[in-house]
Amino acid sequence: QVQVEESGGGLVQPGESLRLSCAASGVSGSGFTIHAMTWLRQAPGKQREWVATITSGGSPSVADAVNGRFTISGDNTKNTVHLQMYSLKPEDTAVYYCRFRARSRTNILEYFLGQGTQVTVSS
Repeated sequence: QVQVEESGGGLVQPGESLRLSCAASGVSGSGFTIHAMTWLRQAPGKQREWVATITSGGSPSVADAVNGRFTISGDNTKNTVHLQMYSLKPEDTAVYYCRFRARSRTNILEYFLGQGTQVTVSS
């Protein structure tokens, strides 16, 4: 059984930095291979939105709203992904979710989502 767990959220002041981490366990034992790792976020009263993705080949992409401030990195050998956030703004306040896209040995596509970690940016 694949489990995903985020960590690193918290309360910071505007302009500060924060690093989120996420790890998936039970991947190989469940017969899956990770193909991409993604960060999503959901602010109060808003829909969940895409933040950044990194493929198993190491190609990153980030949303325009965070480009230049957030950096995604990952290690698909360890099934871990990080989101380094700089120059945080109040509008970055949200629950941040980690999601792994994986394929089974029979080529079935699955998404595994964590429970989320709260990031609050406030003075």
